[in-house]
Amino acid sequence: MQPGDETKFTGASRAVALRAYAAVVLANTMLAFGPWLVRLADVSPLSSGFWRLALAAPFLLLLTRVAGQPIPRLSRGMMAVIAIGGLCFAADLGAWHTGILHTKLANATLFGNFASFLLAAFALISSRTWPDRAQTAALLLAAVGAMLLLGRSYDVDRRYLTGDLLCILAGILYTGYLIAMNRARGMLEPIPILLISTVAGMAPLLLFALADGGQFWPDNWAPLLLLAIGSQVIGQGLMVYAMGHLPPLVIGLALLIQPFIAAVIGSLRYGERLGLVDALGGLAICAALVLVRMSRSGAAAPGRVDTAS
Repeated sequence: MQPGDETKFTGASRAVALRAYAAVVLANTMLAFGPWLVRLADVSPLSSGFWRLALAAPFLLLLTRVAGQPIPRLSRGMMAVIAIGGLCFAADLGAWHTGILHTKLANATLFGNFASFLLAAFALISSRTWPDRAQTAALLLAAVGAMLLLGRSYDVDRRYLTGDLLCILAGILYTGYLIAMNRARGMLEPIPILLISTVAGMAPLLLFALADGGQFWPDNWAPLLLLAIGSQVIGQGLMVYAMGHLPPLVIGLALLIQPFIAAVIGSLRYGERLGLVDALGGLAICAALVLVRMSRSGAAAPGRVDTAS
C-alpha cells in the first residue's frame, strides 16, 4: 500500500456509505406511499401485488441493460436463494396488501415493517456480538418511536385485528426476503437481483389473485403503475443497492421511516389522527438512525466498497 492509499480508501468508504444512507432513506420514503396506492387501486389486494411486480419487470429488464448489469450465470444455490427471496416477497405482498384494506395506514406500515427489529436481531445473532452503546441506544429509541406511533394511531377494535395480524405476518415474510437479498447482494449487482426476485414472485401472486376471485383487470392503471415504479423499481431497487454497503442493523432501523410517513399520509388523506406524539415518535426514529450511523455498525460494509454502482 502506497502512502496516502489508506486515506483514499477511507474517503471512498465514507462517500459510499453516504450514498448508501441517502439511498436507504429515499427507498423507504418511496415505499411509504405503497399502502396509499394499494387503497387507490381498483383491483383486489392480491391483484395489486401481482401488477406491482408484472409492471415493474420490463422496467427492471431495461435497467439491467442501461446500467450495464447483465444477469450473470448463477449457481443453483444462488438461484435458490434469490427464488426463495422472491417467494417470500410474493407472500409478503399478498398478506400485506390484504391487511392494508383492513386497518389504518400507519398500523399497516408499522406492522408490515416488523422486519425492522427481526432484521436487527438477525444481524446481532449472526455476527455473535452484543450491541455497543450507540447500537443499544438506537434500538431503544427506535422501539420508543414505534410505540409512540402505534400508541397514537392504534384503536383496540376487532375491525382492525385481521388487518393487523396479516401485516405482522407480512413483516415476518419480509424479513426472510431481506435476509435472502442481503446474502445475494454480497455477490451480485442490485438490478439483476431485484429482477430475478421480481419474476420469481409473479407466478405465485398471479395464482393467488386468480384464486381469490376479486377484480383482476384494472380500469385505472395509474395507481398500479405508480406502485410498480415507485415501490418496486425505485424503492426496492435503492433498498437492494443499500444492502451492498450497509449492515442489516442499519437497513432494519431505516425501515421505520415508513410508518411515520404513512401516518402523515393517513392524516392528510383519510383523517387518521396525527399529533405531537406522532411527531415525537418520528423524531425518536430519526435520532435512532443518527446514533446507529455513529456506531461501529454504521460504516460501509467491508469488502464491498469497490463494487459501488
